[in-house]
Amino acid sequence: MAEPAPPPPPGAHAHRRRRGVELTLLAGAVLVCVLGYLYVAVADGGHLPRPTPRYAGGLAAAALLAHLAVRLRAPYADPLVLPIAFLLNGLGLVLIQRLDLTTPGHPTAGEQLRWSALGLALFVLVVAALRDHRALQRYAYLSVAVALALMLVPVFFPAVNGAHIWIRFAGFSFQPGEFAKILLAVFFAAYLAANRTALALGGRRLFWKLKLLPGRVLGPILAIWLLSVGVLVLERDLGTSLLFFGLFVIMLFTATGRIGWIAIGLLLAALGAYAVGTFEPHVHSRVEDWLNPFASIERGEGPGQLAQSLFAFGAGGLLGSGLGHGQSFLIGFAAKSDFILATAGEELGLVGLSAILLLYGLLVARGFRAGLGLRDPFGRLLATGLASIVALQVFVITGGVTGLIPLTGMAMPFLAQGGSSVVTNWIIVALLVRLSDCARRPRPDGTDGPDGTEPTGPPDPPADPADPAKTTGAAR
Repeated sequence: MAEPAPPPPPGAHAHRRRRGVELTLLAGAVLVCVLGYLYVAVADGGHLPRPTPRYAGGLAAAALLAHLAVRLRAPYADPLVLPIAFLLNGLGLVLIQRLDLTTPGHPTAGEQLRWSALGLALFVLVVAALRDHRALQRYAYLSVAVALALMLVPVFFPAVNGAHIWIRFAGFSFQPGEFAKILLAVFFAAYLAANRTALALGGRRLFWKLKLLPGRVLGPILAIWLLSVGVLVLERDLGTSLLFFGLFVIMLFTATGRIGWIAIGLLLAALGAYAVGTFEPHVHSRVEDWLNPFASIERGEGPGQLAQSLFAFGAGGLLGSGLGHGQSFLIGFAAKSDFILATAGEELGLVGLSAILLLYGLLVARGFRAGLGLRDPFGRLLATGLASIVALQVFVITGGVTGLIPLTGMAMPFLAQGGSSVVTNWIIVALLVRLSDCARRPRPDGTDGPDGTEPTGPPDPPADPADPAKTTGAAR
């Protein structure tokens, strides 16, 4: 009698690639975006627009292309990351198209669609070309050098709305700081992976649990703080400064597990923000608008942008006024960028706005989940950093337009108008797809990553703790 077949290895049930789930979710995302486009058109003119089949076909083709890239080059990637990003991008196009109806002389939906197509093309390129995320660790110092250059160049160009964050040349404009945040995340991950032991355990105790770290470890931390303050002073960009420093503090806490770094980071951020907010007129005016959003009404000048945003959220109520039936154009020039959440809040209501924020929460959570499934410290920190970039942007922008914190001028990921932003965020999604593929890939013993029994990923070679640029992984 033949012997019974051996039982499957532990975690074998978790080897499903789930590409069918991803394709189904992408089809649903395309359907939602097309229906939103049709609803806006009908609400405006009462008839279906002619380019509807072409628009629907283009969205479906783009979704299929991205899906095929993931299916062929990252088959074990998280099935939720790509559909969530695609849906957010599509909803952003719908909202921008709706706002174009109130500003027919300045249409921007077509331009945003082209930038989205470029971002999706770069997504496919990164997923196809980057086979091992640890290859990025070899370019740690090159990454930070390029990031610094990208942040310094806009200082020499004219300010736009009071901030030096744009490069405008020959009719073309972009924000280099958007690309710098990815490069800084790579450097932070490499530096912290190589020095996490010294940051967590090293140093001379001063009192209680406070330790004075060695200069070679403490120096980069202070340099990054000064860099954040420098960006705030030179570029007058509060949002980018908060993002860079907040990103480093979160990754520092992830690497060391010491809650004290959070307290120190908050203290340094408060000191820098107070000093610059007191002496820098542009930042000071934003703080004043935040503290007194209705001051312009009291002076008889009418409501300012923040006041109009608060009125829009209040007018939206629970279910909203419906797409195409709001008054968000009263906000002014930034209705499609900084304040696009006000349009969502007014026309989709609290329910619709909560659904959008839930999508962002799911995207961030899947990024953190990928980090938990990776064995190498660099990959774990990089996934945490990339997810934190999205989380920080959502918090800073949502807090700004709702009056929780001062306005920063950042763009809501995927949702707001901004070519540099949408391209950068598609690159972030591509890196998260690659990292989640490594985290979920089955090991030779049959176990899986976060859906199985143990984290996956190849073991790390011994690391040189003195130089993150020369390592391909850090010892556990």
